Amino acid sequence: MASPPSPAGLRPAPPQPTLDARLLTEAITGLRRALRASIRSDYPWETLPIAQVEILQSLAESQPAQAGQLARRLRLAPNTVSGLISRLMAAGLVDRGTDLSDRRRASVQLTATGVERLEAWQRAHEQRIATALDGLADDERAALVAALPAMGSLVRGLHDALDIEPGDGDT
Repeated sequence: MASPPSPAGLRPAPPQPTLDARLLTEAITGLRRALRASIRSDYPWETLPIAQVEILQSLAESQPAQAGQLARRLRLAPNTVSGLISRLMAAGLVDRGTDLSDRRRASVQLTATGVERLEAWQRAHEQRIATALDGLADDERAALVAALPAMGSLVRGLHDALDIEPGDGDT
């Protein structure tokens, strides 16, 4: 079925999302919101803002990295990433050093403390999800496990659409 012509200079309206897309978006958004809230209540020691966690996660996947690389991976402004890196350095979670491939550039990598903090953050989330999974009926838990390969494909498809390399900022 052909799209109706659009008025001069206007792009046609994007297609409306399907009910499946809307429901999945709501589920993912709700899950992220619940995890962010629960990490603060269940683990009050955890004070890292999500933007800093995403920098740490990106470095854990591929380090060392230059600030510009991190900005591209995370689709953030370079000055935003520089500010996040400065705060992470002040907290002792990352170090800035000379890029071995180009000594004129600086690169960033996780410190041992940064690795420990990120692992603790991950364990806290895994524990929270494990507790929630334990509260589900067996068939609900099985349905979620069965959906994991499709979720992985969905993530890869979204990354491909953004031209992000695998491991360049999975969150």
